[in-house]
Amino acid sequence: QGKFTLLRDNRTDGSFLVHHFLSFYLRAGCKVCFVALLQSFSHYNIVAQKLGVSLGAAKERGQLVFLEGLKSCLDLLFGEEEQPGQPSPLQFLSGSTSDLRALFDFVRVSLTPTDGDSWKSPVLLVDDLSVLLSLGAAPVAVLDFIHYCRVSVCCQLKGNVVVLVHSNEDSEDEENELVVNSLCHHSDLILWAEGLATGFCKDVHGQIKITKRLSLRHAAEQDLVQIYQYKIQDRNVTFFAPGLSAAVL
Repeated sequence: QGKFTLLRDNRTDGSFLVHHFLSFYLRAGCKVCFVALLQSFSHYNIVAQKLGVSLGAAKERGQLVFLEGLKSCLDLLFGEEEQPGQPSPLQFLSGSTSDLRALFDFVRVSLTPTDGDSWKSPVLLVDDLSVLLSLGAAPVAVLDFIHYCRVSVCCQLKGNVVVLVHSNEDSEDEENELVVNSLCHHSDLILWAEGLATGFCKDVHGQIKITKRLSLRHAAEQDLVQIYQYKIQDRNVTFFAPGLSAAVL
C-alpha cells in the first residue's frame, strides 16, 4: 500500500501489464479508478474476461470507476451537453483551463471512501499518460496531476497508483521523455518492457526490467534490478530468465 508503480514500454506494447494490474486489483477486492485514455471500455472488458474478470459487473457493484477517455474527448470536441454540475474530467480540451484539476477531482471523488464501502485499499490506474501530452496538456500539468494523485491516493488514502507511459529514447518528443524521466525518479517500482534488440522472435516477445527503488526510501541502499524475458499467450504471460526460452532450449 502507498506505492507508485510506473509501467514503461519501449519498442513494444506494454498494455499487457495494464490488463494484469486491472484484473489483479479487482480480484483482490480493491476499489479501482481506471482512467482509460487509449482504448474503449469494450476492448478492456474483452481482455478482462479472458483473465476471468467482468468489468461490467465490477462497475455495477461500484468497485470499478471507469473513465472512457475516447468518449469524453468526442463529447467535448463535438459539443455534447454535459450534465449540470458535472464538468468533464478532460475539461482542459475545451481551452477554458490549462491544468488537469478536473481530472484530479474526478479521481479524488471516485476513490474517497463513502459510508458502507467494504472495498480494500483504493487504486488509480492510468492507460496511458502519454495521451494527455498528445491532447495538448503541458508536461508540468501532467506531472502536477500525478503528484497530487500520489499525495491523495498513496499518502492520504493508503492506496496505490499504477501509470503506463510510452517511451522512445530515439524520438524527438522531448516533452514525453521529460515526463518519463521525472516519473522514474519518483517511482517505488518500475516495470520497463522493451522489444528485443535482435528483432522479432515467435518464442520471445520482449524483455522486462524490474527496478525496485529501495534508494527512494533508504538513501544508503541500492536499487534491486531484475531482468526477465517474456512471451505473451492468449490468457497469460510466461516469464523466464534471458537465454532460457523455448527458442534456445
